[in-house]
Amino acid sequence: MKLGRAARSALAAARARRSGVDGAGHPWPPGPAGVPLLGHYRPMLTDRLGFLTNAFLDHGDVVRFHFLGMQATLLAHPDAVEQVLQKNHRIYTKQTRGYGRLREFLGNGLVTSEGDFWLKQRRIAQPAFHRRRIDGFAGVMVQAAEELVGRLARAADGGSAVDVAHEMMEITLRIAGETLLSTDPSDRAQAVGKALDVVLHEANLRINAPMVVPESVPTPRNRRYRAAARALDDIVLGIIEQRRRGERRDDLLQMLLEAEDEETGERMDDRQLRDEVMTMFLAGHETTANMLTWTLYLLSLAPEHARRVREEAIAVLGDRPATAADCKALQYTKQVLQESMRLRPPVWVVGRSPSEDDFVDGYRIPAHSLVFLSQWVTHRHPGFWDDPEGFDPERFAPDRVKRMHRAQYFPFAAGPRMCIGAGFAMMEGQLLLATLLRRLRFDLAPGHPVEMEPLITLRPKHGMKMTVHHAA
Repeated sequence: MKLGRAARSALAAARARRSGVDGAGHPWPPGPAGVPLLGHYRPMLTDRLGFLTNAFLDHGDVVRFHFLGMQATLLAHPDAVEQVLQKNHRIYTKQTRGYGRLREFLGNGLVTSEGDFWLKQRRIAQPAFHRRRIDGFAGVMVQAAEELVGRLARAADGGSAVDVAHEMMEITLRIAGETLLSTDPSDRAQAVGKALDVVLHEANLRINAPMVVPESVPTPRNRRYRAAARALDDIVLGIIEQRRRGERRDDLLQMLLEAEDEETGERMDDRQLRDEVMTMFLAGHETTANMLTWTLYLLSLAPEHARRVREEAIAVLGDRPATAADCKALQYTKQVLQESMRLRPPVWVVGRSPSEDDFVDGYRIPAHSLVFLSQWVTHRHPGFWDDPEGFDPERFAPDRVKRMHRAQYFPFAAGPRMCIGAGFAMMEGQLLLATLLRRLRFDLAPGHPVEMEPLITLRPKHGMKMTVHHAA
């Protein structure tokens, strides 16, 4: 029987794997044993964090595995992270299954776009995120935080537990709405939050499913997804239309509307604005909420660090509201957030696909294969972190940061594609955490299950029930 070309190729690849070299004679990276056809699809689906951690611990800094016939490589060493995200970033594209699914909802925003189009969008958007501009949003952040303190103080008086994950989602949703769109979505926060949950959940399912029912097929899931996406589109496009008619506001959307590419003088059209707003709305809401939730959880396990944050907040702020200018003095608060993002990175994995062959540590990374960089793994690399599982904010003291490898810590990615909103997120985190802990203490509710859910972001699967107390 004569084999077809695909079958011959698969057979040759299987023989090469058994012989320890690829078709070009280069050694294969080591990796765990997989099963026929599915490869490592099932363990990656059922226990992503455990699978990646064990793959690294068992096989080292370059680990090979495959999913449904596609080769994938986990790169754990900071040198490799730097190579992919910075030195050779031009060949490492976002043409992956995961980003393809995200584009279905986010469109071609800064997170998902590529090449010249991405560069043009980045140049247009960058001025909106200059420090002096985002400092102007501190008042919105602090006002929301002070109001949340008031609500949680009443919960403390009543002795009831609250879902901190839900509270952080709500407050970051409000802040994203007010700073990005000059609208407080609190009155419709439940509807917006539910729509975002539907979209994120469906995007995650589509990323991981071996086959996806076309969106045109009216299955219950597809109908829910389309309704959620339409609801969010209606909000954003409606606000853009109002601005086009002359209603001017002092927010990020207005900055994006008026911004021009310095080289071409071009501005964003409505579709580009929609994609950027949706990207920033999602990124500025979801990731920051998870950062704060995990920080409060980790501090509940390390009350001595929570006390230091409280003491710093009292020393810096006294009884007055925080301001953007206070962030420099809230250094320990910043270190706590940084250590929290090391142990519980809101973005826990980054995917790329090289457009041409590359070599890492002597191993060939084939063109069009899948490459994983995992913050979860690299942030625990024992070659770069002492006591990797321990919670120690002193790791990020300024003098120690200077001695770090530039790519051993990358919660906001790195290189030219580093998150444009990193400064915004850190300011928001510092102001909210200092405002909350100055007056309140958070303890994990007895018996509450804490389980990580690595979806597009790293969420607590069961929320985060905590009891709230007045700070002593």
